[in-house]
Amino acid sequence: MRGKTYDEINVGLKDGFSKTITESDIHSFSAFTSDFNPIHVDEVYATTSKLGQKTQGRIAQGMLSASLFSTIIGMYIPGKGALYVSQQCNFLKPVKIGDTLKVEGEVLEKLPKNRVRIMMRCYNQRGEVVVDGEAIAIAATRVEDVV
Repeated sequence: MRGKTYDEINVGLKDGFSKTITESDIHSFSAFTSDFNPIHVDEVYATTSKLGQKTQGRIAQGMLSASLFSTIIGMYIPGKGALYVSQQCNFLKPVKIGDTLKVEGEVLEKLPKNRVRIMMRCYNQRGEVVVDGEAIAIAATRVEDVV
């Protein structure tokens, strides 16, 4: 997939992809981050605890869902050759095993020094926003860096 140079990016540019969250994703993320909070990995806890009753079972780590924003930066907008600078997130709804997330980015503003401000959103299969926020990325300036 070809990225976009700073000059090729326009305000309003939008792109995204979908991913279904699996039990394996949650366990792999737990292993990588050492986040073994039982609300993510223990079905009994996640169905009997007060928190688990509220979420109605196990949920994915919020940062697992938000980590999909990295795919937007690295593969879509700006894409190949981009550098992630910052990310602000709001976690709005729990994500469950089997939820299919639609992950989108939309360019809000072009900034100095080849930076772009991008609105990020994850929607579940019901169209509900589960995570949103804004990212700043540095776009490549040379076509040979995005090809």
